[in-house]
Parts: sequence; C-alpha cells; structure tokens
Amino acid sequence: MPSQSKVSSSEGQGRARTSAVKRACIIGSSDGIGVATAEALLAEGWEVVGLSRGASMLSHAHYTHFICDVTSDDYRRLLREQSAEPFQAVIYSVGIGEPVTLDDLSPDIRVLDVNLMAAVSTAAIVLPGMIAARQGSLIVLSSLADVLVSSEYPSYNASKAALSSYFEGLGTALRSSGVTVGYIRFGFVDTKMAKARIRPLMVSRQVAAGVVLRALRKRQRRVSFPVRMALLVSVLRFFQSVKRLFA
Repeated sequence: MPSQSKVSSSEGQGRARTSAVKRACIIGSSDGIGVATAEALLAEGWEVVGLSRGASMLSHAHYTHFICDVTSDDYRRLLREQSAEPFQAVIYSVGIGEPVTLDDLSPDIRVLDVNLMAAVSTAAIVLPGMIAARQGSLIVLSSLADVLVSSEYPSYNASKAALSSYFEGLGTALRSSGVTVGYIRFGFVDTKMAKARIRPLMVSRQVAAGVVLRALRKRQRRVSFPVRMALLVSVLRFFQSVKRLFA
C-alpha cells in the first residue's frame, strides 16, 4: 500500500477547499524539476498533491504527499482516487535512464515502463475528468534526446522519442476539447538525471520549473528548452542520419 504524509497548517483538522483554489498533481515531486515545480505552484497559491517513490522534504499547508511507484497498481488506484475531483494541472515529471547491458535487458524494460507506459497510464486516468469538465492541462517532461539514437542508453532515448510522439498526437487530437496536453523537451537540467560527462548549457531545476509554469499558463503543447541546445541536437541528429544513410 502507498504511504502518505500530509502537512497541515491546522494540526489534526481538515482544511476547507474553496472553488477558487486551483489543484495540481505532480508525479515525481520529491526531487529535481518536480519538487521545484511544486514549490513554484505553492508560492502562487495552488493546492498541490505530490506522488513519488520517495519521501518529500516539502512542508506546506497546501501540499499533500503520497509515496508509491508509478508502475504499480497502487499508483493507478491512488491517482484515480485523487482525480475524482479533476485537477486543473497534472505534471508527469518522472524519468529514469540506465546504460544498456547486453546480457540482461530487464533494466531497459523498467526504463520504458517508467518513462513511457506509466505516463500513458497517467493520461488514461486523469484526462476523462478533465475532458468532461472541458478544462485542465496535462504536461509530461520529455528530452531533447528524443530525436537521437544512443548505443549507450538506447532505452532512454527510445522512451523519450515515443513519449514526445505520443503526447504530440494526443495533444493535437484534444485541441478543441478545452483540455491542453503538452510536452516539454529539456536539455541538461541540474538533477540526478544529468549523468553525461559533458553537459553543455545545463540549467537549474528552478529555471526548468519556470519553463513548466510558463507552458502551463500559455497552454503550450510543445516546448524545447533551451533553444540553443535544441539547435545543437538538431545538428547532431543530421550527422547521425547521414551516418546511418551511408552505413
């Protein structure tokens, strides 16, 4: 069963929720971009529900945290319960990467389950309520690596390629529904996911959280950040394509 920790400004008492308070759910809220986004939304007066595999250091009257694994049945059950009243915003900020081990591909299955399939499951759970209410936003965090092929981390790049493609198509399908589905392609962000030896144009998690909030406010369906890194990746993609063409 998932565990729950809740911090309230009034110990032992529930708090009244007014219709003016906007609710957000952040999946992957215990560290990295997720926790920075939670902090930013709380500062703007949102009520935030966080779900992640680990405990949260956040302590705020409007923050509730649940511990669960996004690939588990408990996660899907808990998300359905929390989505009974549709969120105004859901942000999927979960991602893992593992180097390929040719004698055991099971870590690659885990990467695809976490980065892609759990995100699709999240959409399947939260979108019906949003669509019925004709409002709300779902944002998933992808990567500029979604256009590159990696022999070292093939499952990570493949999962992000599929994630970007799926949510771009889904967002286009829902463009007249009143609901926004978008994805953000980040370059290097200063989190535990930034494992490369060289990390050009790396940004802080606070800057990344600002990009998420801007996408939420502007109802953007596709964001690539930073732009200079996106241009560099486009050049790398061109050379990879040429290399494969003549291989």
